[in-house]
Amino acid sequence: MEVLRTHGVEVAYERVGSGPLVLLVHGSACDSRIWRPQLDALADDLTVVAWDQPGAGRSSDPPPGFTLSDYAACLADLVDHLALGPAHVVGHSWGSTLALELYRQAPEQVATLVLVDAYAGWKGSLPASEVRARVERTRAMLAAPPAENVELPGVFAGEPPAEFAELVRRLAADVRRGPMADQLTAMAEADLGGMLGSIDVPTLLLWGELDARSPLTVARRMEAAIPGARLVTFAGAGHTLNLERPAELNDAVREFVHAHPG
Repeated sequence: MEVLRTHGVEVAYERVGSGPLVLLVHGSACDSRIWRPQLDALADDLTVVAWDQPGAGRSSDPPPGFTLSDYAACLADLVDHLALGPAHVVGHSWGSTLALELYRQAPEQVATLVLVDAYAGWKGSLPASEVRARVERTRAMLAAPPAENVELPGVFAGEPPAEFAELVRRLAADVRRGPMADQLTAMAEADLGGMLGSIDVPTLLLWGELDARSPLTVARRMEAAIPGARLVTFAGAGHTLNLERPAELNDAVREFVHAHPG
């Protein structure tokens, strides 16, 4: 694990392998550990970097009021720090919104986008009533006694895969509630729908057909809005493809990166 100090925070990240840079950006209520199947499988011919966003994992907490732009600025500084050229950015869920904001801020740092069960922000992808309901549910969860794990509903199509059940439990137990509350605000207010048509790098959308958190209607709108985007769906999978279909996701990422060297 390495650490970058930027924007008043310490950003921890794991780096393995060699080759084109693949930057893994995790979703909400987790950290870089959720990418273990990708770190293990992709490092044979790719440089794979998985960060812990500020307020998660081994990174330090951000100051109160940290915004989507602030998170993405830290991500941009990490790409600069790695000095491996533009990154193939793989963002999952909330991490896909960060990937889009990174592209908006610094398109020269992005070689391709792989958006997994993604959002253009909650405001940019979901009805206002659904955003309000999610905010209320999540705030109630964050206000629960500390002994109760923070677990988002509908993350898997069914139960977590048995081999990752303990990992999922540990991730839920390690959520830091203060930073997540600020992240919730950033996610609820984010609307990047208007910039999708300006994306000018190859873009791959990977989606679980049974995704209850970011349903296929969101995927199809993003496919229509992003020039040249390609949507690949996975039968029987939900919102967390990298754990539910790790081998297939790994193959899709590797093939896409090598087909678009940047």
